Amino acid sequence: MNDYSKVLVAGANGMVGSAIVRNLKSKGFINVISGTRKHVDFTSQKETEKYFNYINPDYVIIAAAKVGGILGNKNHKAEMIYENLMIQSNIIHNSYRCRVRKLLFLGSSCIYPKVTQIPITEDQLLSGPLEPTNDAYAIAKIAGIKMCQSYREQYGFNAISLMPCNLYGPNDNFNLETSHVLPAMIAKYYHATTEGYTIDMGGPWWPDVNLWGDGSPRREFLYVDDLAEACFVAMEKYNDSEQLNVGTGEDVTIKELSEIISRVSGFPGFTNWDTTKPNGTMRKVMDVSKIKSLGWEPKISLEEGIKSTYKWYVNSQSPEHNINFGK
Repeated sequence: MNDYSKVLVAGANGMVGSAIVRNLKSKGFINVISGTRKHVDFTSQKETEKYFNYINPDYVIIAAAKVGGILGNKNHKAEMIYENLMIQSNIIHNSYRCRVRKLLFLGSSCIYPKVTQIPITEDQLLSGPLEPTNDAYAIAKIAGIKMCQSYREQYGFNAISLMPCNLYGPNDNFNLETSHVLPAMIAKYYHATTEGYTIDMGGPWWPDVNLWGDGSPRREFLYVDDLAEACFVAMEKYNDSEQLNVGTGEDVTIKELSEIISRVSGFPGFTNWDTTKPNGTMRKVMDVSKIKSLGWEPKISLEEGIKSTYKWYVNSQSPEHNINFGK
């Protein structure tokens, strides 16, 4: 790619897409096309074909997707599998049809089996059963990988796939019904902190924060701007069919995550764990040696990234709010 390349970022309004757009523009790319729902419905074959005929991109990055956390994946499996299959199939096929030079497809670490060797290597794909709560979403993403591989094998189309761990950052989804664990915690701790008040007899009082499971599962988290840089590095240097893991290679327990967010928010109350709710997969941390061999390294620590995300969320809720990050 060069500064004048026409790069389509599908899903540019989302957390991942907006980070990729920021990254490309910071590097001097002047023809970055933000493909959003305002411009095209990628679930529509007809609209996608018409859109590609009009813009005729040189490169394509697929950040458009229907996503959710445990609750969203569990309760909306039909939308998860249908919308994701349609979005990625329409974009991949029309990219090939319009002679796009290279395509990058973004998936998720949930493509890997529920029970795996740790750290998870790329070759563990399809080696066992999936986590039931998000199997529909995972199957759609696996289909995207296989579509990229099939178009490469049959047509010589240069399509690559990146599978990031749990992502977070500005423009994340903080809706408690559909969000992932980290943004959901940020929203819960923020609102519990700001809703605290003083009662006559008891002094300061804050509502408890209630979280799912027992806090023991371990997860790997990557700040979205680090992913955006990984996408750029892969577009420049990676040209193989196997999907690439992208993450920090380090994990924390969900309880440890809650403690960081509680500290960042300055929340002085109590956290309760609802053990009647599912934990999900007990541990997911990926082997990221292959992406690191290309010269990429994550730069933003978990606490630093959470502070930045929390600040963004607070300002989106109440721009005049004076943030206390705690100690």
